[in-house]
Amino acid sequence: MKKLVLALVVLGLAATSFAADEMDNKAADRVKAAATVLEEIQSAPDTGIPDEVMGSAECVAVVPSMLKAGFVFGARYGRGVASCRTAKGWSDPAFFTIQGGSFGLQIGGQAVDLVMLVMNQKGMDNLLHSKFKLGADASVAAGPVGRHAAADTDWKMRAQVLSYSRARGVFAGLELNGALVKVDRESTLEFYGKMQPFDTTLQTANNPQAALPFLNDLAKWAKIASK
Repeated sequence: MKKLVLALVVLGLAATSFAADEMDNKAADRVKAAATVLEEIQSAPDTGIPDEVMGSAECVAVVPSMLKAGFVFGARYGRGVASCRTAKGWSDPAFFTIQGGSFGLQIGGQAVDLVMLVMNQKGMDNLLHSKFKLGADASVAAGPVGRHAAADTDWKMRAQVLSYSRARGVFAGLELNGALVKVDRESTLEFYGKMQPFDTTLQTANNPQAALPFLNDLAKWAKIASK
């Protein structure tokens, strides 16, 4: 009987440890997924975020496989990671959730990859808060698409945040208004093992190992864009 109880205890501890590892991996997997999204978008020969835009971005936020449902307008929810430029390079990833909002004309339920670029200090100040609404606290507009955006200089003045989506292989600027962005406490705890303020993360460049896929991709494409 004692052996049976001991075996059950061991199995229970193993299951708990496995569940914890699975939970710990979710945030790290999201960082890898964000890196993959950015790499695939920017590697496309004729589409992607223009060099002029990427080179001017203060922060980059990626939401892999954001969930969308409903006819024309419906519920949206996603979890993503963001990084900002610092004096030491791109910051550690900050985890956030995004929900609600008007995403333009969308029919049917689908998952999309969402990319948001914070283009100036005002937009960055909003991002450094733990919670803000796009279109209200921070102006947002669909970003230009293509290898260059020289013919469309409005993006420099139009918005604090430029947004993009990729669905079914099609990459395009996205009208994104009313969406609420706030800190993802669960993912922050999973990734860092402790809770820390959003602004602290986005102004720190410790380069944790699990963040390198995303940070290295950001550094790569920002360097290409600056040439």
